Parts: sequence; structure tokens; C-alpha cells
Amino acid sequence: MTDFLRREDVTLGDRVSAETYYDLQSFYFEEADLLDDGRYVDWLEKFDKDLYYWAPTRTNRLRRQQALSIAGPEEAAFYDETYDSLAWRIRRFDSGMAWAEDPPSRTRHLITNLQAHHATDAEGTEVIEARTNFLVWRTRLERERDIFAGTRTDLLRVTDEGYKVFDRRILLDINVLPSKNISTFF
Repeated sequence: MTDFLRREDVTLGDRVSAETYYDLQSFYFEEADLLDDGRYVDWLEKFDKDLYYWAPTRTNRLRRQQALSIAGPEEAAFYDETYDSLAWRIRRFDSGMAWAEDPPSRTRHLITNLQAHHATDAEGTEVIEARTNFLVWRTRLERERDIFAGTRTDLLRVTDEGYKVFDRRILLDINVLPSKNISTFF
């Protein structure tokens, strides 16, 4: 199922070296800390300006129809964002006008199962494809509790500022949103 999140115009190569793997782990652990600390402006700096951030919806299908169980790019999505739209969401959080996050949620992002490969895009540019699983615990007010689980497939560039994600595809292991809102980033 997670192959659906892989971009068709990217060719995978060898696994990354142990040193690069360690650097990527550190990158993702730091990202989780930024989210859990509510440092969204700093979190957004982990992404490049041409970001595509997408989390399609899912439906329950018979085994023979699994290819239809995940919405396509032009269909319904939990998130279908760009760098600018995420920046707008973050500014809204900070404005006090995001009622779903006032008071703010408390989250814990657990990131696991990193798999990373060198890759080449359609233009021949070298990138890294990294796939991770996540478990996000979210609590708000006295009784709101949510658990989100899923997988992410990222494409990253190596820049002078470090790794930058320019394509994140998120597949939640749900088809019906269990919470009152989805103001959590993955």
C-alpha cells in the first residue's frame, strides 16, 4: 500500500550510507521535537519552498479493489498543501483565531522504521527518498484524545542548510477521522 505514496517520476537507487542514515534519523527526531514543542515556524524550515504536502483519504475496499482504496491527487485529501498554505496555517495558530487549537493540543510524535535510498528524479537530479512510520498521540482539554498512525514517504534535497523535504506524502491508517479536527501535522 505504501508504494502508492512513491512518486512515479523518481527512480530509486542504493540504500544510503550508515552516516547518512544516522543524519536522517537525527533530522526526523528533531522534526518530531519541533512539532511536539509547538515550534511550527522552525518546523516549516525543514521544508523547501516548492513543497507538496499531501495526505489522501482512504476507503474500505475488497482485496481485489485495493488499488481504488486510496484517493488520487485530484480527489479528497486530509491535507493537500504547499509551503505557503502551511505557513498560513501556522500564522493562524499564532493569531489566536484557530479555535480548534486554543488552548493548544499536546502531541507526541514517534517516528520509526526509517528506510532511505538515493534516488533520481525525472530531471536527473539526485535526491533522497525516505520512508518512515509514525504514531502521533494528541490530547486536548480534559477528554479529547486521538491516536494517528501511518506512514510517510519524503523526497529530500541536500542543501547548504541541511536536508529539505520538498515532497511529503502521508498515508494515515484510518478512513474515518476519529477526532473533531485534524490540526495536527505529520
